[in-house]
Amino acid sequence: MTEPVIGAPSPQSARARRGPSLADVAGLAGVSTQTVSRVANGLTNVEAATRDRVLRSMQELGYRPNRAARALRSGHFRSLGVIMFTLSSYGNMRTLDAIAVSAATAGYSINVVPVEKPTQKDVSVAFSRLLGLAVDGIIIVIEAHIIDRADVELPPGLSVVVIDSTERSDYPQVDTDQAQGARLATEHLLSLGHSTVWHIAGPADSYSATRRAQTWRSVLEENGRVVPELMQGDWSTTAGYEHGLTIAARPEITAVFAANDQMALGVLRALHENGRRVPEDVSVVGFDDMAESDSFWPPLTTIHQEFEATGRRAVELLIAEIESHPEPAALSSMPTRLVVRSSTGPAPTLS
Repeated sequence: MTEPVIGAPSPQSARARRGPSLADVAGLAGVSTQTVSRVANGLTNVEAATRDRVLRSMQELGYRPNRAARALRSGHFRSLGVIMFTLSSYGNMRTLDAIAVSAATAGYSINVVPVEKPTQKDVSVAFSRLLGLAVDGIIIVIEAHIIDRADVELPPGLSVVVIDSTERSDYPQVDTDQAQGARLATEHLLSLGHSTVWHIAGPADSYSATRRAQTWRSVLEENGRVVPELMQGDWSTTAGYEHGLTIAARPEITAVFAANDQMALGVLRALHENGRRVPEDVSVVGFDDMAESDSFWPPLTTIHQEFEATGRRAVELLIAEIESHPEPAALSSMPTRLVVRSSTGPAPTLS
């Protein structure tokens, strides 16, 4: 009789170290390894009772499908990359959350690479990092004009969707209807009797900020109103506060459209500190409809953006490309709506 080798691992301990195999699951469930493979790969040609038995066996043994091997067989890694400039903005975080939830629902994981500065070099490095992580496609969320530049080359043969529309037409794009939102905000203030509307814009290199400012200007011109000097901001409450101090010192300013809610919050603080009442003296409109905007004082009139719909649509378009049934490269525009609260009111009578 052969004596056991001292120190040799038992079959049970060896299996514990390597993890349960396809054969282990098949043995426990009383089916073939081919049946287990079909269940693990999500195929539908397995009877419901058999599928349930296999899934229970997987759970009991702690079996995890070998996704790397599956990727080699199918050519797909079930993973999406996201390149995003700034994780601190409200809109980007809401969009990223929607991307993550939608991807998980579709059976994909995500890898996020933040870009510190929207330059050609940083974008190229982000692409390289994601390609090294073996992703099936990439969603780009960068608000700057960098994607339009001829010297920025996106990897050939890779599925790409851009959030925040660009001048390129070779990739599907998803964006909020920025022009509609800015028009609603500006027209709302004019309808209240204000002679004109001042605008605190976002960064000059932001698509969203540029389109909102262009539409604000167009609406004033269409209505024969004076177009005030543009106030340039950077999305922050600090920028809104600093411009708010200027607004507070000028009694002829009665209506302000801030390009996002955070800058609008800064304006409200500056007006309050300097004795200008909202909305009795100055009406203020924001853009985004942050979860906290109804808790500002006074509650903020703002433009509601569909961040969740934008993220879901981007994932939908990207997976369609990955799975070889792409839609034509075009812009999917998400509608906006005006949410009227207490920060806007009739124009005051100026003495």
